[in-house]
Amino acid sequence: MLQRRLRGAGFRCVTPRTHESNTLFDLPGQVLRLRGEVLRLRKYGKNWILTHKGKGSAGRHKSRMETETGVADGKRMGGILAALGFQPTFVYEKFRAEWSDGKGQVVLDQTPLGDIAEIEGPARWIDATAHALGVEPSAYVTSSYTELFFDWKRKSKSAAQEMTFAAIGKVLQ
Repeated sequence: MLQRRLRGAGFRCVTPRTHESNTLFDLPGQVLRLRGEVLRLRKYGKNWILTHKGKGSAGRHKSRMETETGVADGKRMGGILAALGFQPTFVYEKFRAEWSDGKGQVVLDQTPLGDIAEIEGPARWIDATAHALGVEPSAYVTSSYTELFFDWKRKSKSAAQEMTFAAIGKVLQ
């Protein structure tokens, strides 16, 4: 189990398994998506976070600038975005646990599509951590959750419009 390997590699759980719901917003014509940017409103437990992700670069590792800020009232923030012309374009959810060794973090996500681990930190640290956890570079995935969902949708021929447990029909305890 990955949690056991994380403990053995000196990681500690800094955030226990927490429900997370995400809504991506864009302008008509998908202006942000066409620029390679993302505007996300996230509810993580009881906390709301608004995030802008700039255009990234992908290679063996994915890198992009992220600017985040806490939001006191997520529903009102959604209303503000709508008033500015932004529309929800994609909804996804997961349960996330965050682990850290003080240099970077590994997040364990239980999604409607299956379990996914993200290793976040400097490139050399990512490679060393992946090696310590038994993950080969050939297993690295740099696709976003949106890309993973639409790839799954094409392969499964699912009619689901969002990556939620209810839409995909999975129930996690």
